[in-house]
Amino acid sequence: MTVPAGRETGTSRRAALAKARISRRPSRLGQRAGAAAGPDYPVAGDAGFPGLLKRTWQRALAAPGGDEAVDILLTLDGHVPADVQLRALPAAEETALRVLYGRTWREPEPQDAAMSRPAGPDPDTVAFSGEIGLNTSGRVLLRVPSQPPLSGREDLVGGVLRVPWSARQLECYRAESARDAAREAEAVADGRRWLENAGPAGRAGMLALLTEAARRTAPFALYSGERQYTNFRDRNTLTGKTLWPGHPDCALSALERVPVDLWSDSDVLMVVCLTLLVRSAGFGRIEEANGTQLTPGHVAHLLERTRRGYEGVPGGTPVPPAASQRVADLAALAEAIGRRRREITGRVQLYREIHGPLMHKVERIAGPPGEEVRRIEAELCARLREGLPGATGDTLAALADSIAAAPGRLAEPHGAFATGLESLVHTTVVAATRAFGADFAMSRGMRSLTALVAALRAEDWSTIADWDLPDFFCCVVPAPHARRYFGDSAAELADRAWAMSARMQYNSWHFLVGNLPKTPEVVARDYFVPPTIPDIAHHSDQHHHGHVAAKVRYSIRSPQDVEVLGRTFQGFADLRLLRCEGRPFGEAELLAAHRASGFLARATGLAAALVAGGADIAVRAFDSQWHWDTIAG
Repeated sequence: MTVPAGRETGTSRRAALAKARISRRPSRLGQRAGAAAGPDYPVAGDAGFPGLLKRTWQRALAAPGGDEAVDILLTLDGHVPADVQLRALPAAEETALRVLYGRTWREPEPQDAAMSRPAGPDPDTVAFSGEIGLNTSGRVLLRVPSQPPLSGREDLVGGVLRVPWSARQLECYRAESARDAAREAEAVADGRRWLENAGPAGRAGMLALLTEAARRTAPFALYSGERQYTNFRDRNTLTGKTLWPGHPDCALSALERVPVDLWSDSDVLMVVCLTLLVRSAGFGRIEEANGTQLTPGHVAHLLERTRRGYEGVPGGTPVPPAASQRVADLAALAEAIGRRRREITGRVQLYREIHGPLMHKVERIAGPPGEEVRRIEAELCARLREGLPGATGDTLAALADSIAAAPGRLAEPHGAFATGLESLVHTTVVAATRAFGADFAMSRGMRSLTALVAALRAEDWSTIADWDLPDFFCCVVPAPHARRYFGDSAAELADRAWAMSARMQYNSWHFLVGNLPKTPEVVARDYFVPPTIPDIAHHSDQHHHGHVAAKVRYSIRSPQDVEVLGRTFQGFADLRLLRCEGRPFGEAELLAAHRASGFLARATGLAAALVAGGADIAVRAFDSQWHWDTIAG
């Protein structure tokens, strides 16, 4: 077995442990890890999400009226769509916000046509004093009749805003609450019937599938009433980083041997709704419900929005709307959407738009590439032709063809790099930093394609599952001006770049085995389902801890498949672009970035084919020393 690049043979355990204790931070190379008196770059305690919530609350307090304050809270001061927060509200609070402020995510029903929003009370005619607040998860809270004051809650960001109700508003709330309660009760009863009809084997299959989804999916937090279902950090209620499969505290595991009639209403809706979401697009669809309520009405809204989007793609089999919001009809719609998604994937570019503060994702369908895409691609091609031997062509596809015409260069030294593949990765990342006006660009991959090919030939899945972060690489290139975000310090810029590189190595490690047969060694290993479509993220510096430290506000991620020895590895290579401030990335930039990452992926596939034919290709650059030398040296 060929040892991956970075692994040394014959190294004693003592020597290996001693090496592991040496810091890999570029500015501390050669020093013992953990020896510093404190963090080199301390981050304020309220940096990121806590600070955003405090600022949002202060802005709401200063708003001139209740309507303005509500809009500030719903959007977290313009950082997320109000639609997400509206769909996070439990039924009673959703009704109250609709009655008091006319805010709703629902399409008007026939009986709403003649209704107008009741006027607020005069100071002397207040019938009920309600409250509105914001909690530390970023959710808007409302006190409605029959509920205790919010002021006693420990999760409030600040205080509360008083909301006076008129008698007319109370009467309207009472009537609409009754209607909403009846709708919710029927949805729960219908969900129980559907689960009962599935039988023990069907329910067991659903629970097993959803447990795997919770294990293999990025963090999510969903709600059923006031109950939260999440695989995120220390408050897990589903299998995730802190609850193993079968843990008695996992809401899914707790249902395995319990009759459906003993399930709580929340658990019924959770299992039904997650199953519908997964049937429509796999595990990734769950993240499109992130931060919202799990009810058939909410799922119907998401599925119908998706159906309408898919119907805009010409050709194929049309998908009719669901006949009703009954679970059986929604299940049929979900399965039809899943088939339609597979049908259109090769004809249009799907991507996701991510709203970082609430981890909420929205699937989009990109339009046809326009002039901006062609402009960026032309600039990339010009830079690549300058930096890569034998590269010709005015498009990235043509450039890739020129590389494929003489692939042997990928295994030969070029410039300062041991292989042409290393040089191609670096040249592409440098070109992307400039062409996209990014503060950072990066690309990741496997260090030793030789080791991977050997393991695949031997079907040695346990060895692949045992590889660690040093067996992967990520080339990070900051723009020259990026040091201004870090005290104009080249040393700190190098450290931040290396932190990004190490995190991307983790991502490669985390995705790789998701492409392997599900042997016991693979199943036992921690991994996420590999990504298959690109995404744009907004305001990641308001939640993701690594992005807070690196001041990454906007980003593009473009994962790509690579074929190695006849096996397709999803998410094997990618291109990422980051901005610390300024304007968000747009759809045209995403489409151009996806073409660039496709160029990188094709070159990686060509290199893998060379290895299959006997070449030895290993990427030895892009370690911490390399990042220090190229950024601060």
